[in-house]
Amino acid sequence: MKVLHIITGLGIGGAEQQLRLLLRQLPTNSEVITLTNPGAVAEGIVADGVPVTDLDMAGNRDLGALPRLARLIKRGRYDLVHTHLYRACLYGRFAARLAGVRTIVATEHSLGAVQIEGRPLSSGARALYLAGERLGTATVAVSATVARRLERWGVRPDRIHVVPNGIEVGRFAYDETARRVARTRLGVPQDAFVVGGVGRLNGGKRFDRLVRAVAELPDARLLLIGEGPERDRLLRLARERGAADRILLHGACQDPPPPRATHPSQHGPDLPSLLAAMDVFVSTSPDEAFGLAVVEGLAAGLPVLHVTCPALQDLPADAAPGARRVSGSVPGLVDELRRFEQAGPHRLPVPPAARHYDIAHSARQLMTVYENAVRDPAPLREVSCS
Repeated sequence: MKVLHIITGLGIGGAEQQLRLLLRQLPTNSEVITLTNPGAVAEGIVADGVPVTDLDMAGNRDLGALPRLARLIKRGRYDLVHTHLYRACLYGRFAARLAGVRTIVATEHSLGAVQIEGRPLSSGARALYLAGERLGTATVAVSATVARRLERWGVRPDRIHVVPNGIEVGRFAYDETARRVARTRLGVPQDAFVVGGVGRLNGGKRFDRLVRAVAELPDARLLLIGEGPERDRLLRLARERGAADRILLHGACQDPPPPRATHPSQHGPDLPSLLAAMDVFVSTSPDEAFGLAVVEGLAAGLPVLHVTCPALQDLPADAAPGARRVSGSVPGLVDELRRFEQAGPHRLPVPPAARHYDIAHSARQLMTVYENAVRDPAPLREVSCS
């Protein structure tokens, strides 16, 4: 089966890295088009052996990108087009129809309760989304929670298929040597209590609450993995709270690292090593579509505190005994973290929740969606650029 994946961009992010992980598992002849920003994840995908084309789209209203994309799709003679993220889903579905492709699958990665890809939900965004969705064959939700949100938006239930995000579980197994080496390279004392978090540094993640909470614990350190527009504000907040020397913003971390970086010294600690350096993982985001970072923390054997995590809320309560849902208030976080600090470092067994979200299982589920979509493609509808 020849499959084209269309995604908005390929900088380091959850949806982008999830696409790369899936491509490593899917038994298809795959190619990728990115509308813009062929960043670090594009390099990783190419290194894995999958070609990536940059459409070089100028912006959301670059309508000239639509016929360019349609020509590329027609030239490729694909059996199926799979779109990822809002803008790519919108342009990709229309372009695929213009190119005569009838089998179109789209994954909804980032539909939150009140936002989509960090932007507030609006009636206009919903109308555009539904207009494009009707041109497709199937819509994939990354969690049952997202599936319910899609239904409330107006997507027909029979068109929605849940294929959860996944991770390479074995890669995250705790390693004492990796912990020691990562702490040394980060300049973190081996006996320090380290609170950790992973995610894009934007306002919606509420990492400011984590900075404030750790600042109240004089002997604690905070290690945040990610980049984003809030970086300077978080550093300024750490200085104001007298904790600048205890707040470490590591930057984004591509996972898995590019194959060319065969030795850790070439790319710094990888994500499993950074998680090994932590003592407790905290997700302060109040609105998530899945909560992949939480699952990664659990796979690393970390105790986890989270404000919301659909990945866990969609499973039985005993699937992740080391995870606890919290309000996310600063005083509450201080109390919770102080208890972990006093208890001392300990690692937990990998819980059933982490094994449930193995990427190989997700790839098999997605292949089932592909096969059904090819057997029963969307009906032909007239589509034009005018």
